[in-house]
Amino acid sequence: MASCPACGVEVPPNQLECPSCHLGTSLFEAVQEAAGRGPDTDPAYVQTVAELLRSIDLEPVPASPAAPLLRPSAGSTGPTSLQLPRAEPSIRPEPLQALGGLPPLPPTAHAEPLQRRADEYLRLARHLDLDLTSLAARASTARLTDDERGLDAVVREMFVNVASALAVSFEAELARRNEIAQLVPTPSADVELNAVRGAIDSGDLSGAERRLDHVRTELGRLEEIWATGRILLASCDLIAETIGELGGDPTPALGPSREGRRRLAVGDSAAAERLLARGTLALWAVLEPRFFDELKRLRDRLLEKRTAGADLGPALGDLRAVSTELHRRNFVGTIVAYRALRDELDLRPPGGAPAPPPPAPGPGSSSPPT
Repeated sequence: MASCPACGVEVPPNQLECPSCHLGTSLFEAVQEAAGRGPDTDPAYVQTVAELLRSIDLEPVPASPAAPLLRPSAGSTGPTSLQLPRAEPSIRPEPLQALGGLPPLPPTAHAEPLQRRADEYLRLARHLDLDLTSLAARASTARLTDDERGLDAVVREMFVNVASALAVSFEAELARRNEIAQLVPTPSADVELNAVRGAIDSGDLSGAERRLDHVRTELGRLEEIWATGRILLASCDLIAETIGELGGDPTPALGPSREGRRRLAVGDSAAAERLLARGTLALWAVLEPRFFDELKRLRDRLLEKRTAGADLGPALGDLRAVSTELHRRNFVGTIVAYRALRDELDLRPPGGAPAPPPPAPGPGSSSPPT
């Protein structure tokens, strides 16, 4: 019996797909070949692109060393890390309630409690990088002159400023939670976020700030753990989308990415990453023949434009980028460069529908995987 190259399960003869991850058996050989290919061995499709380049531009295309698929690196700013599509949610998180507005101002207090409040709000402001220098000076003057009414007014202004900054931080962390919760459960962060909301509503700004720190730590931990899986998932989605744009059917190759998505949702990150990485190879095996037919179509358009005397500089740069990303076996970067080339040539996908532009990178985007 053959073993599935994505999940390793033995597959009986005459089966159309793996019983575990549902990878089509017709793709076993292609995925096995791609997964076992050495890092210094250029696949045939790299030579295909080089030939396309030579048919347009007589300058030789410099070879670049191959690299593993979509391996993430901190701080990367290339197309791998910035141009990924948003992955479909693996799970449907329970919505968390947003803040309904700022809490009411605290009741007026006497001088000593007011001074403690002023000190508390100034400490919070420093932690939140909030500049309350002018309010601190007014509070100091009110203390020196025993102006309790003036001190009360300043403390209330401090409260509004600090509460507003905490509300902004809360909304930012809630947005992070909502994104992460599409892939994995976030119970600890959810408890803390609900507690932050309650603390802000009750005017306990110090308590809200402490709990927001806990939320940041927990979400950062989850982001670090799940970054690779999230990016691999988005990579699979982008390749599958491109297969559809070029008139193909990604279904035979979708099994590993779907199973990887499920494993990611239940916390089995190691198995999920393996399945998603192999799913990327399976989807590329489906895309590859259509992709190179499409590149030949774009090559013909380039030749038409050259005959018409058009400047081919930007388009040739995009085509070289396709070649470079293929050398690196970065399929996401390849597709991003291909779409840029297609846009430069004002061509639609063969089906007639224009491809949607890649979304802008979100805050905290890490560099994409494989």
